[in-house]
Parts: sequence; C-alpha cells; structure tokens
Amino acid sequence: MKAYYTTDKGKTREINQDYIYSSDEPVGSLPNLYIVADGMGGYNAGDYASRCSVEEFVAEAQRGEQPTVISTMTEALRVANSTVLKQATENSELSGMGTTFVAATVFPDRVYVMNVGDSRLYLIGDKIRQVTVDHSYVEEMVRKGELQRKDARIHPKKNVITRAVGVENEVEADFYEIEPDEDSCFILLCSDGLTNMVEDEEIRNLIMNHENEPEEALRQLVKRANECGGKDNISAIIIPMKQE
Repeated sequence: MKAYYTTDKGKTREINQDYIYSSDEPVGSLPNLYIVADGMGGYNAGDYASRCSVEEFVAEAQRGEQPTVISTMTEALRVANSTVLKQATENSELSGMGTTFVAATVFPDRVYVMNVGDSRLYLIGDKIRQVTVDHSYVEEMVRKGELQRKDARIHPKKNVITRAVGVENEVEADFYEIEPDEDSCFILLCSDGLTNMVEDEEIRNLIMNHENEPEEALRQLVKRANECGGKDNISAIIIPMKQE
C-alpha cells in the first residue's frame, strides 16, 4: 500500500490550517493510517487544533490497547478531542478552536472510515462515490429537502459545520466499513478546500486522467481548486487500490 498526498495554502488564506497524516506502515494494530484534518479558529488556533488532534489520535492508536479497529479509532478520537478541548479551555489564544477529521485504514478486503465535520472520503473509479456524510448546516438542509444538492456548494453557509473535534466534552463520529468493488481504483480523502471549489465529477476526471501518476493528479487537483478561487486550504490523500 502506497499513498500520495499534498496540502496547499490556497490563494486567500494567510496560513494553512489543514493537517495531513499518511502512514503506509502499521500504526499500532492498524495496518496503515490516513488522516485529513481541517482546523478552525483564530490565526494560530485552527492550525494548532488540526495538528494536535492528529498527533494525539496517532499516539493513542500506536498504543494498540483496543481489541477492534472501531474501538481503536473511537478511543483515539476521544483522547484527541479531550486534549484539544483542554488546550482551548486553558489558553485564551486558542479559545474556540476545533477541527474536522476524516481517517481511514485500509485492509486487503475492506476499508474502515471515520469522520467528523465536512472533510470527506470518496471511492473513485468509473464513478465517484462520496462515502462520508458531511456534518454541516447545508447537509442538514439537503436532508430535510430545504435545499437542492446542486445548490449546496454555493450556499453562503456551506462552511458552517455541526460537529467538530475539540469543541464539546464528547464528540460523535460516523463510522463506515466498506468493501470496495472491482471498479474502485482510488480512495480520496480531502478537505473542503477542494470540494467547495471543484465539483465531484471533475475531481474524478482529473484523477482518472492521471491514474498512473497519482502525484500529478494531486498537482492538477490543487491547480484546479486555485483556478476556481482557492478560497481555502486544499489537502488531499490519494490511495491507489490496485497496486503491484
């Protein structure tokens, strides 16, 4: 298993508040681990929240004290959430910070996915399928039939999330256990700096047009997001499913 990743500040943000973790090697009992976190808060707070949450999550996962994949990820997230919240409470400069969080670990026959917020995981091949469901204001409007899916990307409150790591005493994540079919060529984890700028089908086309050059696919994704405005930090991890 070999993953490829990139992160970019975008065209309008002063700093990059996204944080990526990519390990093709085992992390505790997990065979590998991939994470994208998108921080929110003041000038340094969002940057700190994303980095701290990932570092705490990885450190707890490395201990390998839980019996299952889901329990390992649940406990790691609990520790990460508690640490970020504690730092936000004790340091006024970090008050109000939090972060989205999407993580995956890949087994030969299945993928375990966890998410909080609106960073996403997709399966990409002949089609593109969003596996995770955004925890966001506009997603709730779409579910209730108050907003068309096609209008969600341009809604003025598209960046308002309803769940985040480090904001409440407890954080609830969604978990997915998926079995990719034969048409699944890639897993993509990404922050909303990509998906708010580039539509899903174009993301699929850019990746599949460079299916033998994942690093070039990443460059093209960042380039296109910036061409479309680059209004946020852009982060992505591509995991080819069919590797020699």
